[in-house]
Amino acid sequence: MKLDKPGQGRLEFANDDHPSVAPAKIGILIANLGTPDDTDYWSMRRYLNQFLSDRRVIDYPKWLWQPLLQLIILSKRPFSSGEAYKSIWNEIDNESPLLTITKGQLKKLKCHFTQDKFEEKIIIDFCMRYGNPSTEKAIKSLQSQGCEKILFFPLYPQYAGPTTATANDQAFRILMKLNWQPAFRTVPAYFDNPLYIKALANSIKEAYIKAKIEPQHLVVSYHGVPERYLLAGDPYHCQCQKTTRLLANELKWDRTYCTTTFQSKFGPEKWVGPSTVEYVAELARKGKKNIAIVAPAFSSDCVETLEEINQEIAESFTESGGETFLYIPCLNDRDDHIRAFIAIIENELSGWI
Repeated sequence: MKLDKPGQGRLEFANDDHPSVAPAKIGILIANLGTPDDTDYWSMRRYLNQFLSDRRVIDYPKWLWQPLLQLIILSKRPFSSGEAYKSIWNEIDNESPLLTITKGQLKKLKCHFTQDKFEEKIIIDFCMRYGNPSTEKAIKSLQSQGCEKILFFPLYPQYAGPTTATANDQAFRILMKLNWQPAFRTVPAYFDNPLYIKALANSIKEAYIKAKIEPQHLVVSYHGVPERYLLAGDPYHCQCQKTTRLLANELKWDRTYCTTTFQSKFGPEKWVGPSTVEYVAELARKGKKNIAIVAPAFSSDCVETLEEINQEIAESFTESGGETFLYIPCLNDRDDHIRAFIAIIENELSGWI
């Protein structure tokens, strides 16, 4: 669309009463899982209700699941989840670490994509699948600023139905409501991206250099999924295994020195394994008194890493006789992680810029 002057909001040859239209831009929207607004009961209940009502996350029949969720789980779980969040909460900014870190990632990405070479054609923002800022608000904001093309980037290295797919689902639902839909691209999983693997390896090398006692084993822990997801064709389990293999290759380690495990089991059915919490205890009982753990499926530290891994899983290890438990933080806003993001984004923008 051509405007009569740069930055002016009226189309050339348009009538005086034509609605103003912003100059055409490209939007980049990074999407993370989500966060409660606070740690109190009602904030936690709203967040958990949205999360646990997602059919991509819990796919049991509604008639069976919703009464259980509304009457039992959401009457108790907000208290325990609230306590977990309180133990890691960013009190200075009154927000979860996930939100703080995602803002940090966005800030560094903005520094790159607002350089002169992009000619002010790119607007970059972030959203959450659950909680705030919502996917709907972010997409509509980008469109109102003139974004006729949007690249949507779910920050999940390995594809899974309950993560990447549900983030995309939500974005598509918003597009269905729009009279004028932007051209829309989604970024695929980047579990084997060389820059991502190199950043992971760098973070491990740096942690080992700083460690007072060198770990005897590296546990590579991923968020778990029910085993039937794998049997139904979800590629997540296979992509996790490949990430670990590529990581070991990059580190030039024998695969016997690191093990893929899965955490955060929920509900009674069988999940993919081995279970992280059980495996670290087994390592301790077998004489591996000093271990390290890294969580490559998370692009940002969150309650599953800072509370579950660094507290609950660490406690399982020490109670079984373990001595030194080294948690290696997620890649967060490390410069090499951001460089990986930039390379992925610029590749997916091919033909647009």
